[in-house]
Amino acid sequence: MDKFDAMRIFVEVAEANSFVAASRKLDLSAPAVTRAIARLEKVLGVQLFNRTTRHIRLTDTGARFFDDAKRILEDLEQAEAMANGSYIQPKGELTITAPVLFGQMHITPILTEYLQANPAVTANALFFDRISNLIDEGMDIAIRIGPLKDSSLYATRVGHVQRIVCASPEYLKEYGTPEHPSELTDHRIIQATTVEPSTSWRFSSPKGKVSVKVTPRMNCCQNGAAICAASHGFGITRLMSYQVGEELKAGVLQRILKDFEMDPLPVNIVYLGGQKANAKIRSFIDLAVERLRANPFIDH
Repeated sequence: MDKFDAMRIFVEVAEANSFVAASRKLDLSAPAVTRAIARLEKVLGVQLFNRTTRHIRLTDTGARFFDDAKRILEDLEQAEAMANGSYIQPKGELTITAPVLFGQMHITPILTEYLQANPAVTANALFFDRISNLIDEGMDIAIRIGPLKDSSLYATRVGHVQRIVCASPEYLKEYGTPEHPSELTDHRIIQATTVEPSTSWRFSSPKGKVSVKVTPRMNCCQNGAAICAASHGFGITRLMSYQVGEELKAGVLQRILKDFEMDPLPVNIVYLGGQKANAKIRSFIDLAVERLRANPFIDH
């Protein structure tokens, strides 16, 4: 029995949480399945399952190996299909990560469209405002906003967004519209800490970079709260252009200090080298690129 066969048996046992149930599905005897797992553990030098008389459960090492084994077996299936020219329907589990609001606003509609078209795929949508490690966290695709630092990732650029300063027309009518970043010191500031963690806001100008020290009246760890506060006329905030696209379009918020904005930030779909050969990943990327490049709140 080769390693791929042993991995297939391991995956079946892990998914069934039973040696007997896996043996029935694989049409093998229960002792044969047990021996295969024991040999695999010996080769790897680790314990994959915790066993009791009634139950089995993956160890922490086994859980990590399970994710890797599933991915390897899927990639092998896709590689075999590509080699013989046959078409493989996307299937399996797809894990995608993106910044919170970008994921909620712009990735979720694409993902639901994709799942409706591919009933053999299930998805995990992990949205958080931090950079994730695709390998360590078992992810297939990430949406990255900003310069890419990891050279091991493949990337497809879909456009760019901008860090902008904005406020409601009502606030600006009452307190005045700043014409220069230095005037922000005289205004109520709403700090969206995931977008602008520092209270020294940096700007660009014909004379070079400008840094302004602001004193926030309100700190928000969720960007949605900053949008809400600014939309209700409390003060001035700094957010990503895609986060307030609807509010700007509706006139609820107004963009200010546009001449002093920093360079735009690229938006990329990234994935591990070689994984685009996997049908579920390739087909999602193709759809996402098409939809995001047509998105009116992402500049091109």
